[in-house]
Amino acid sequence: MELHTDNLPEKSRLLRAGDTVLLSGSVYTARDAAHKKLFELLDIGAELPFELRGAVIYYAGPTPAKNGFAIGSCGPTTSARMNKFAPRLFALGLSATIGKGEVSAAVTDALKHSGAVYFCAIGGAGALIARHISAVEEIAFPELGCESVKRLTLDRLPLIVGVDSCGGSVFIR
Repeated sequence: MELHTDNLPEKSRLLRAGDTVLLSGSVYTARDAAHKKLFELLDIGAELPFELRGAVIYYAGPTPAKNGFAIGSCGPTTSARMNKFAPRLFALGLSATIGKGEVSAAVTDALKHSGAVYFCAIGGAGALIARHISAVEEIAFPELGCESVKRLTLDRLPLIVGVDSCGGSVFIR
């Protein structure tokens, strides 16, 4: 199924664990350090560097571009590292996250309550994933280097629905 991030909030409830999608549109990179800074902003009521409602966060810390590509290797980070952050972000309107590996029961519950989804990308395939990224712009926290928040433009990035909005999961529990 081909999906665009602009219509993901309306389509996410139709997705089921194990579905494969080709995702296009804008996503934002954020790993541990960026999440901590985003939460500092949320805690003081400051504006975030991007609109959270309807957004997709890709747990990645891409490398610099080379060989004519928009970005270097851009593989997924282990999603469990963001378990403590994800429920609050889903409650605030985040549509989806992209990472690798299993997520916690609290994240699964947050997905069910918010109607969001968790997509899995293939770990170890960062160079191949980079071929599906047509543009990149650093938008926040440049001091974090590869962990700064970047806006990526995806072009048909292949993903698997790891956990759906009903709590269905591809992971054995």
